[in-house]
This record gives sequence, structure tokens and C-alpha cells, in this order.
Amino acid sequence: MPRAVQYTKGSIIYFSGDKDERIFILQKGVIFLTSTDIETGAPVTEYIREGEFFGVKSAFGHFPREETATVVTDSITISMTVSEFENLFSSNKQIIMKMLRVFSNQLRSIHKKIESILNSNDGVNQYTGMQLVAQSFYNDEQYKSCCDVCLKALSRFPTAPNKNSLAKLYTDAKKRADMQAARGTSIEPSGSIITGMGSQGAMKQFSLPAFSRFAKTFNPGDVIISEYEPGDCFYLIQSGQVQLVKCVNGAKKNLDILMPSEFFGEMAILENTPRSATCVAIDTVEVLEFNKENFEILITGNPQIALILLKLFCKRIYDQKRRFKILVIPDIQARLADVFLMFDEMNPSPNHADRSRKFNITVQDLSHWAGLPVETVRDELNKFAEKRRIEIYDTSIVVNNIVDMKRIVDQKALARQS
Repeated sequence: MPRAVQYTKGSIIYFSGDKDERIFILQKGVIFLTSTDIETGAPVTEYIREGEFFGVKSAFGHFPREETATVVTDSITISMTVSEFENLFSSNKQIIMKMLRVFSNQLRSIHKKIESILNSNDGVNQYTGMQLVAQSFYNDEQYKSCCDVCLKALSRFPTAPNKNSLAKLYTDAKKRADMQAARGTSIEPSGSIITGMGSQGAMKQFSLPAFSRFAKTFNPGDVIISEYEPGDCFYLIQSGQVQLVKCVNGAKKNLDILMPSEFFGEMAILENTPRSATCVAIDTVEVLEFNKENFEILITGNPQIALILLKLFCKRIYDQKRRFKILVIPDIQARLADVFLMFDEMNPSPNHADRSRKFNITVQDLSHWAGLPVETVRDELNKFAEKRRIEIYDTSIVVNNIVDMKRIVDQKALARQS
């Protein structure tokens, strides 16, 4: 059962880095949360108002605390476990929708910071952005996908100034796509190095016959949603795999692969903003498609779905912050070392004493995650290899001692602070 806990002035409820899966509501008093800005290293303080929740993201995501909770005046909190929260609040539409929007805004903010570092297409309008996405597929000889994006752009923005160039790009891509199909050489989306975390609870919730009217099927190479496209629906994958890609400086960057039981497209539903990534069917993909009109009705009638979405946002916020942490490291070797550490965190060895780690990644993959040119990454990896810190293969890289990578990151961090 949730319980009231009294704290005296100056008490610490939890420290940053603690593994603590309690959720709190401030009933009376003043509490503030202190954390460190990833980009600047400056302290960040957030005051909690009476009646507000805190500690939700780390509890839902099973991640270490990102902030320290300090009691400013004598206070009373209500403490509960995740399961207690679910029992008490899963049917409270107002609270759940508020949390979803708060988390969605946080995720959008991190995305914008990452785009800024990567020099993404800042300031590009939607129809021009969609043309850039279509052109990036064309340049990679994925002509079917190029056609899909062109058609979406022409449908969404029929009077756009670039409609003629979009139509021309579509015509050219369509001819090439037909030639590829005739030869049986169409190029499918490429694989990714990190797969998303499934939300298995969603499958049981959506297996009822009542949901069959929302079913759609996509073929390999079909663009389900395009970056910059207006967002008016979101999806749950029932079977197949979906690749997330982003157009950065005119080139496609693989972000992730989503598996059955995962959602995508939900951010645009909550924020009424353009899509932040393109989603492409890798193989035959069966999804359930939900629009804005039935979204709130859906989660009201199926509170478990809202909880799954909350947990999904917590996971994505954590993952994106981890990516952002890598991108702000100025030292190239430390940045690459931290990419290896990220992979180690996401796929820990069952044997904690095992310091040698094999990661199924390539130089190009590391280039993407580190936000660095491929040649720069290759040169730095060769330096690692010369010192026998790593072994480089065609489709994998072996880190001989993962502790060495942490030592590199920590040493460079200390040097920046001194």
C-alpha cells in the first residue's frame, strides 16, 4: 500500500545514481531535484509543487536516478511502487495524459539538441524536408521508398512551391523502381545495430477481434511515415520489423529497428508536430493504426495501453539522453570509447567478470552513433587496434578490455574539469 513518509529539512530522499524504483507524490512541503546539464555540466534545479509526482521516469524505466531529491522544508510525501501506481492511477485519464505530454515534450527537446549537434536540417519547412528525405532514398538506390515519400509530400502539400521537382523526382524514381523490380534487385532497408525494447504487454491488449478494423499491412521498403510529414496517427507493430531513419545533411542515418509489440509515431499524436523520423518496413509488416480522434478514447478504455506508452517514453528519453551524452564529448577517442560503453550497458555480459566484449557493429555504425565522419572514426579505431585495445572485423569489433574504455572516458572527463 502507498504510505505517507515524513522528511525533515535537509534530508535526501534519493541520490543521483541510486537504483530506487519508488514513485513519489509531494503532499506537503518543498522539495527540489538537482541534476547536471549534459551539455554544459552546469547544475539544474527543479522545484516540486505540492500534488506533483517525481521519480516516475527512473521507476518506470528501471534506470538509475538522474537527479538528487532534497527536502527544503519539513515535508510529507506519498511513496508507492510502480505496481501500486498502476493500480491507483491507470484509469485516471487526466493524470496519464498529462504525464504522456510532459514526457513527449522532454523527448522532443532532446531530439532538437541532438539535431543541433549533428547539424541536421534546421529551419527546413515540411515540404522541402520531405523532398530531402525522398532524395536521400534516391541516392541510396531505394527507389520504391523514394516514390512513397514523394507521393506523401505531393498528397500532403499539393500546392507547395516544389511540387514540380517532387513530381519529377517521383517519375524518375518510379522508372528505376520498376526496373529494379523487373530484375529482382530492389534494395531493402539495411539492418541496424540496436533493436528497440519490446512492449510485450501490448500484444495481449490488442489481440481482441475489436481491433481488427485498425489492421494494415506494409510490404518491404514501404515508407509507413516520413520525416517532416504531419502526424495524425500512430502504430503498433504486430509482426515484422520497422527501421527508423533520419535525414541528416541530405544523408540517411539509421536510428533503430522496432520489433513486434512496439509503438511508433506516438509523439506527433501528443504534440501535433511534424514527424521527427522516417519509418520503413524491413519485411512484411502488420500494424494496427490509430488516429488522433480515437487515441484518447483508446487509452481511456484500455488503461494498460497508456501505461505501456508511459514506459516506452521513459525508455526512449533515457536512450536519447545517453546518445546526447556521447555527442557532447569533445575528445574523439573518448567519444568512441563511450559508444562502446553504451553498447555494453545495453547488452551486458552475463558474466560480470568478462572484460572482453564483442559487438556486432561496423565502422559505419560507430560513425553514426558518434556523430563523426567515417574516415575520422576509422583512423581513431586503427590507433586503438595498434595498442591492442580492440580487434576490427568486417561485421564486428572486439573490445579486449571494456574497463579500458571506461578509463579513457573518465580520464578525459577529469581533464576537461581541471
